[in-house]
Amino acid sequence: MKKYFDPINVEKELYIFWEKNGYFKPSLDVNKSNFCIILPPPNITGHLHIGHAFQYTIMDILIRYHRMQGKNTFWQVGTDHAGIATQIVLEKKILLEDKKTIREYGKENFIKKAWEWKKNSVRNITHQMRRLGISVDWTKEKFTLDRDISDSVKEAFIILYNQKLIYKRKKLVNWDPVLKTVISDLEVQNRDIIGKMWYIKYTLINEDSDDINKTENQYLIIATTRPETLFGDTAIAVHPEDVRYCNLIGKKVLVPLINRIIPIIGDNFVQIKKGTGCVKVTPAHDFNDFEIGLRHNLPMINILTPDGNISHIAEEYDINGNPSFYYNEKIPFKFHNINKFVARKMIVDELIKHKKLEKIKVTRLTISYGDRSNSIIEPLLTDQWYLNISLLAKQALQAVRSGDIKFIPKQYENIYFSWMKNIQDWCISRQLWWGHQIPVWYDENDNIYVGHSEQDVRKIHELSDNIKLTQDNNVLDTWFSSGLWIFSSLGWPKNTSFLKNFYSTDVIVSGFDIIFFWIARMIMLSMHFMKDHRGRSKVPFKIVYITGLICDENGKKMSKSEGNVIDPLDMIDGITLSDLIKKRTNSMLQPKLKNQICQQTKRVFPHGIIATGTDALRFTCAALASPTRYINWSVSRLNGYRNFCNKLWNASRFVLMNIDKNQLVNNKETSLSVADHWILLTLNMVVKKYRYALDTYRFDIASNILYDFVWNKFCDLYIELSKSFITVCSSSELSGTRNTLLYVLESILYLLHPIIPFITEEIWQKIRLFSRYKHIDTIMLCPFPKYDLNFKNNIIIEDMKWIKTIMLIIRQYRVNMKLSHKILIPIYFCNFNLKTYELIKKYEIYLNKVLYLENIYTSSTEINKLPFLSYTITGSELLIPILGCFSKEKELKKVINNIFKNDLKINKLQKRLSNKDFLKHAPDEIVEKTKESLKRCQLDQIQLLLKKKQLV
Repeated sequence: MKKYFDPINVEKELYIFWEKNGYFKPSLDVNKSNFCIILPPPNITGHLHIGHAFQYTIMDILIRYHRMQGKNTFWQVGTDHAGIATQIVLEKKILLEDKKTIREYGKENFIKKAWEWKKNSVRNITHQMRRLGISVDWTKEKFTLDRDISDSVKEAFIILYNQKLIYKRKKLVNWDPVLKTVISDLEVQNRDIIGKMWYIKYTLINEDSDDINKTENQYLIIATTRPETLFGDTAIAVHPEDVRYCNLIGKKVLVPLINRIIPIIGDNFVQIKKGTGCVKVTPAHDFNDFEIGLRHNLPMINILTPDGNISHIAEEYDINGNPSFYYNEKIPFKFHNINKFVARKMIVDELIKHKKLEKIKVTRLTISYGDRSNSIIEPLLTDQWYLNISLLAKQALQAVRSGDIKFIPKQYENIYFSWMKNIQDWCISRQLWWGHQIPVWYDENDNIYVGHSEQDVRKIHELSDNIKLTQDNNVLDTWFSSGLWIFSSLGWPKNTSFLKNFYSTDVIVSGFDIIFFWIARMIMLSMHFMKDHRGRSKVPFKIVYITGLICDENGKKMSKSEGNVIDPLDMIDGITLSDLIKKRTNSMLQPKLKNQICQQTKRVFPHGIIATGTDALRFTCAALASPTRYINWSVSRLNGYRNFCNKLWNASRFVLMNIDKNQLVNNKETSLSVADHWILLTLNMVVKKYRYALDTYRFDIASNILYDFVWNKFCDLYIELSKSFITVCSSSELSGTRNTLLYVLESILYLLHPIIPFITEEIWQKIRLFSRYKHIDTIMLCPFPKYDLNFKNNIIIEDMKWIKTIMLIIRQYRVNMKLSHKILIPIYFCNFNLKTYELIKKYEIYLNKVLYLENIYTSSTEINKLPFLSYTITGSELLIPILGCFSKEKELKKVINNIFKNDLKINKLQKRLSNKDFLKHAPDEIVEKTKESLKRCQLDQIQLLLKKKQLV
């Protein structure tokens, strides 16, 4: 083995080796159980970020873990076309490079450019995936607009339409006037701003007169934040129990500027104490008003164009969305095609001119914005396709309630339930060019035909070529095809071998922010289409593992606008400070933040990011995978796990340099030392705890278990004991220690492989000649260690604690005395109990060998003649004479300083525990930890005071 591990070159070569030999493919052996994960397909709009690396690490740990248990493991990989996001990116790109709008560019050219973008983007994304070491089956890679996926989407639409679950209707939707498409409620962001409230006079009509100009000099004051929508008013609503207005219910008023006559109605939605107690009802431009309109059979009048301007005509519809051909008002000419905000000012000026404006008041408003375009969203009446999901939602709810699908952590079930219980019909159409075009055709009479293609439609419905058919221009919501992803990626509607073997899948790993967007919809659609041989619905996955959101070290969400995004490849390969700043400030949405981002980056990464390799990044991700909603990224921990990888490499070099093939093979004269027994027993317990942690999705606990075992027990204790032992032990003891070193290292590599696959494969290939699985070509196919229920020995474990304590004392003693580890020293036990005496006699020879002791004395006769240091160990006193280069004054000063520091700690902890608020509000575990810390400090203080007494 080389002296240093070179992750960059090794990782690339190993991944090629794995992929080339097909190790990621499932065997489809009928005698093996199956394990499957479907990768949440990343959008093709950009590069992978640290959140992707985090989730992919967790998925790969599971895949490698189950593969090593001998299962047929399949990890389906793919990318998503991301309809709206991709169209936004390309629209900006076309405007920047070609100086054209998307309409000027043309649909055909746009689609061609989108496929070119997809090709480059997928190449970049899959390169990142490979660098992260994920063991997906690349031969089954999918894209959500692939031909076979597209056929699946069409088939699902056709089935749902024929089942009368998909329908077309004019409804009020969230309309993005910049993108010119409907967006879902989940893609709307509500923001609080300071705005204005206009108080407008609506004149009451004299019902005894036929002339509306002869009205009474009475009016109602209506408060509104959107005066431009008065062109769409169809009623004034008051609360039926409001004594100020209840007598006016049934009467009529005039809409200012256009003199439309509208009724006054009573509705419980109106809040008596809010505003003036009267609200204008505009069913075509407000969701609450839309519901009032349905309750009172009010007409719905649209006054906006798709780009958010005032229309030239007020289009009227009934509550079913049917047009009214007898009443379409002309909007005053001066407002035609005027931007709504410009029109607002013009309307306010007109209201003032006609003395119809009572007052203007500054107020706090909540405004809806599109999360993609950042434009103000307009409620708009449009024709859209909808999926009735009330029946689908019921069985999806039951699947989680019954435990057929489990959320981990469990609390996310409540989020799922809260949304599913109040779910509305899903608007599945979008006014985009990039996506799955809706498989619907219309004839010249607007009759609807549904099929896979125009040819298919003509054949099914026996339509001649003389009948002109036009396909619906809309595309399906991206989340519709994503909702089918679990089974469509496995080959549905064909009954492929992969669909039969791997549906239902085992785990889906996702973030809490897309439980509504994706998880819920996958459950609903999958259970609707996928049935067993008895016709019962099959869940898409058994476990939903929800990860936290990765934030920066200050707890801020990572975003390009904040300039705190970290590319996982920059941590793997490293990046200079100047390149990192350039990367973070390039194409900024808010250039004014450039200086702030530069300073922040310099503070967090003063020397840029040092290359750590993939394994260190993956270990960090696993260690941070706690069941919390937000997870702060830690560069210091990343560097710590890089050091861990180096520690493992160095330990492996030691083992490899100290094993002898001839000694390992068929050596009957083998005996194990106490340390050998202890490390094997400890390893067995680690296997149990580690597997339980992985089986319960506690990747953070699993990582900590292995870190502690490898670093503290194997490297710092067992190997240190072995270094001295193998130079002085007998041949049978040497054989036993060599076998143990190899066995434990090999087991460590198997345990660590799911988390850090590259370095474990590289080391295993070096020791493969000596491995018990030398006939296997890769570590990823070796059996995973199992816990041996019968392999226990508590006596050895307890004895080793005693030996470890002595070892640490002597190690520190040698450091303080500046003594070489090979200089023999005597130690003395005084005031010892029977148990200590038995331990001394039992391990005296072993301790002399491994700790380079001159002897262990059980009499203190001679020690009185020498200066010594005293230590308390298991109720006995351990005395070591002061030898070597030792400064009594310096040591005394150090002890006094430590006593002072420890005293401050004790006072601080005592003060905290005497604080009633702390005891009342702090979690029990924190209180207990504080008490334990105080107890440790007090014990340390006793030892320090004794040491001071000895030195004085």
